[in-house]
Amino acid sequence: MRKIIIILLVLGVLVWWLRPSAPEIKNVHNAFGPVVVFGDSLTAGTGAGREKSYPALLGRKISRPVINMGLPGDTAAAAPARLAQVLEQRPYMVLIEFGGNDFMRGVPITQTEAAVRKMVDDVQAAGAVAVVVDTGGYAGMRPYTKIYKQIAAEKGAVFVPGILDGIFTKNKFKADPIHPNAAGYEVVAERVHKAIQPYL
Repeated sequence: MRKIIIILLVLGVLVWWLRPSAPEIKNVHNAFGPVVVFGDSLTAGTGAGREKSYPALLGRKISRPVINMGLPGDTAAAAPARLAQVLEQRPYMVLIEFGGNDFMRGVPITQTEAAVRKMVDDVQAAGAVAVVVDTGGYAGMRPYTKIYKQIAAEKGAVFVPGILDGIFTKNKFKADPIHPNAAGYEVVAERVHKAIQPYL
């Protein structure tokens, strides 16, 4: 019996030792200041207003200031042109939320991917924690989800999966066919908070 217990203990240690390790998140515990949420209309709070946007709600959940730099209609492909304004804030963390407009406007997904990779690289080079926020919500965004998750894993960024999952298909959470209402943004804020909380 004792021999079996020893074997089980050894196997347990081996399983623990050989388990896949979580990617190390770059720039955690840097000395900078606010969290900046950089994105499109979903970040801006379209459908509920900025005071009920998920960055505003997130700011009430954490101990750091949260700056909303959402621009309705913006695309990942165009967003790098605004990134300097984000980095001027000397952020502790930057949430990068783009893709929906790229999809709807037919921007080649390779162009979107390249832009998100560049933004993650530039945020990390500035010393901040990069967070890749996946829109999810509907079938057309699945290729973006796969790419964003891969980018985060490769670059040591935080990944927030599917902020619109279960929202996009429920009218009680929607202000219009695309955007959440105040209740929907509450769900989004909770999902984002859960993903980033360990790194704050």
